[in-house]
Amino acid sequence: MSRSMRALVAGEVGEPTHVLRLESRPVPTPAAGQALIRVKATPIHASDLHVLRGRYGFSPGFPAVGGHMECVGRVEALGPDTEGLRTGERVVFAAVPAVPGPPGTGTWQEYLVADTRRLLPIPDRLSDSSACQIAVNPLTALLLLTHELDVEPGDWLLQTAAGSTVGRLVIQLSRHLGVRTLNVVRRRDAVEEIRALGGDEVICTEDEDLVQRVAEAAGPAGVRRAIDCVAGPVGAQVSQALAPGGEVVVYGALSTHRQTDPAALTIPLQARSVIYETKSVRGFWLNRWFGTASPEEVRRALTRVRSLVTDDILSIPRGRPFPIERFTEALSLAETPAHGTKPLFVFEDSRDEDGSEIDPEDDR
Repeated sequence: MSRSMRALVAGEVGEPTHVLRLESRPVPTPAAGQALIRVKATPIHASDLHVLRGRYGFSPGFPAVGGHMECVGRVEALGPDTEGLRTGERVVFAAVPAVPGPPGTGTWQEYLVADTRRLLPIPDRLSDSSACQIAVNPLTALLLLTHELDVEPGDWLLQTAAGSTVGRLVIQLSRHLGVRTLNVVRRRDAVEEIRALGGDEVICTEDEDLVQRVAEAAGPAGVRRAIDCVAGPVGAQVSQALAPGGEVVVYGALSTHRQTDPAALTIPLQARSVIYETKSVRGFWLNRWFGTASPEEVRRALTRVRSLVTDDILSIPRGRPFPIERFTEALSLAETPAHGTKPLFVFEDSRDEDGSEIDPEDDR
């Protein structure tokens, strides 16, 4: 008799709380080169919800198991003639799908089958809460600083949404690399928190002019590198604030978070700035990087991220655990402005920061 498992499945495109259903599905069987992973913890990212709403960079084809980014678990079984891992080994699954093409296996289920080349062994001292968040936000921060912009020690880096998870990781990594940060936030009450985290300068758009403050902080040399995940008018101001020849890498569009009309996803750039000051704006999408990087490049980058996290250079905030049966509450938290805590679907036997088990009902 085949075993069954719980899986959170969307039957069609739509609002996540409307289209997701908890289903019972057969536990899959790994083929050659694959491993069966018993999932321990998996986060809810905004992009997971954008996929379900049909506003992301790909459509998975429905019905589809939710969660397309990352998880942590243990190897339950290996496919025929599969080497390099052992049964019981704790691993991170970088589930981010390559593009073009459909995504891989969804992570919002108790078991999944994964190509062993997408699995990274993880030390037991790292909590499930931290481990299940390694493959997306810390990797994004690392790639933005070292691959996309190649920021040098002593340089200024301007970033929006400094209080976001990626923004906080960028601050931590910048301090490690000797890069100075100009950090944009929306609320005055976030300023001291970002300074305490290590941000060199903080600009609050609630009561400050972004372009003017960048000029005051950076001096005559100005700022030539920026990362933006807000887009819209704020993204345009970031471009305007840069010195001639400056470059903005856009990796998100928080200003249009619930927007589903593609025509509304804009950055109103000044033509004069782009033409006469030769400034450039380009995008970064982690999915596309996974699709174009070699397996060796992916492995090297993830291994470096693992070291940064295990060496306490990068600190990932503890997630808030939810049993998958309470998915509507978890999704609601994921959509709450300034919630500050990443909701996680946590299955039995997951481990907390101190090595003890995480109780899925303990969502304090």
